[in-house]
Amino acid sequence: MARKKKLPSVAIVGRPNVGKSTLFNRLVGKRLAIVHDEPGVTRDFREAKAKLGDLHFTVLDTAGLEDAEEGTLAARMTEMTERAIDQADVVIFMTDARTGLMPDDEHFARLLRERDKPAILLVNKAEGNEGEAAAAEFWALGLEEPVPFSAAHGLGMDALHDALEEKFLLLKERHRAAKKKRKKKEKPEVSDEEPAGEAPQVGEDEEREPVKPLQMVIVGRPNAGKSTLINRLVGKERLLTGPEAGITRDAIGIDWTWHKRPVKLWDTAGMRKKAKVKEKLEKLSVGDAIRAAKYGEVAVVLLDATEPLRKQDLAIADLMAREGRAVVIAINKWDLVPPDQRARYRKELERLVDEKLPQIIGAPVVTLSARTGKGVDKLMPTVFATWEKWNERIPTAKLNRWLEEAVSRHPPPAPGGRRIKLRYITQPKTRPPTFVVFTQRADKVPAEYGRYLVKSLRDTFDLWGVPIRLKFKEVENPYDSADAGRRRRN
Repeated sequence: MARKKKLPSVAIVGRPNVGKSTLFNRLVGKRLAIVHDEPGVTRDFREAKAKLGDLHFTVLDTAGLEDAEEGTLAARMTEMTERAIDQADVVIFMTDARTGLMPDDEHFARLLRERDKPAILLVNKAEGNEGEAAAAEFWALGLEEPVPFSAAHGLGMDALHDALEEKFLLLKERHRAAKKKRKKKEKPEVSDEEPAGEAPQVGEDEEREPVKPLQMVIVGRPNAGKSTLINRLVGKERLLTGPEAGITRDAIGIDWTWHKRPVKLWDTAGMRKKAKVKEKLEKLSVGDAIRAAKYGEVAVVLLDATEPLRKQDLAIADLMAREGRAVVIAINKWDLVPPDQRARYRKELERLVDEKLPQIIGAPVVTLSARTGKGVDKLMPTVFATWEKWNERIPTAKLNRWLEEAVSRHPPPAPGGRRIKLRYITQPKTRPPTFVVFTQRADKVPAEYGRYLVKSLRDTFDLWGVPIRLKFKEVENPYDSADAGRRRRN
């Protein structure tokens, strides 16, 4: 198995609304980041694989840089952007030709110079001769030659390619020199592992990549603690959090490893009732969350234990089940529930799930506190156990023995005096488990009989908590007179 090379990382930074997300989407070749006229749409930094000509790299979209008062949401967003800068190998610093050079541009240009990061200065919205002339004033930032650019129209992409290629070559030369210097200092007994904190080996071989990661999406109402939970899982402040509801807007994917098993964690925007979602930006955020959920495998529906269970919580779980996702219900802020009320709360939740969400009856429930970490260790074992059920494939022979026993216990009805005969069953798909029962009168099988078979499948093969698809398909009856007549005519 070939080893995979690590890609260099490029962070796009700049003031709010200068066009960072537009460039991010252009580089990754799809509309991943939400783009809106309102400043400050992006709040966390998000990363994705990008391509520009023959260059392949990881690109990071970041929140707008603002010289804001300490403790405010804007200041916390800037802090997250600074972390992205520290993580990146190269920085694209975007400015705006239409607004001209601003004090915040000068402030953050100094920040880049202090960090000694390889930087490319893009002057966005510089369409036409006037834009190119306006780009000249950005020489004052003391970085490098300003590159006139238009992210919206794709102008200046060749110049950006050449600038990135130059920075990547410089990085490789630096890493080769560092590696050579390190080898000279090494003694025979010293391990050849990289010292902690060393710059990443751009283009060097890494460990073999593990199997395809489990796609785990965390969904729920606003302020349930989704970002806090992900930060607790990964062991660092990777996502922006705070007391304000609705901080997360984009669906953010984070690569993570749990007990040597790769996982892609997806943080999503809080989902409110459709009637309350009126602003265009919130509609875009919720739409982005739903798209992420559709590509997920396991959906962790996060509830807030300090608030009563609401119809919206069940509606979110129902949406995940209808999309065919495996569902785990996690109750956050469990440490804030009085001990004498916990049993009643959990019992009521399980009753409502079984009553209102029959497609995921028996879904596992995990209680935890993302803030303190208590109970979080129970989440991932539950997620993987549910994922394995979601991927369960049952041998055809076992299925048909089960069908024979299920029919003998409770035969199908006989509408119009003619009994329905179930011939055999197969499982054509997993993810979620999907079964097809062949019978001569598929359209006459009552819905309640189908529910009986699904429940029996869950009981027999321990498929509780995952959606099950059961379909009835028509099979020709050789003794049916109408069928026989059709065969003779043909």
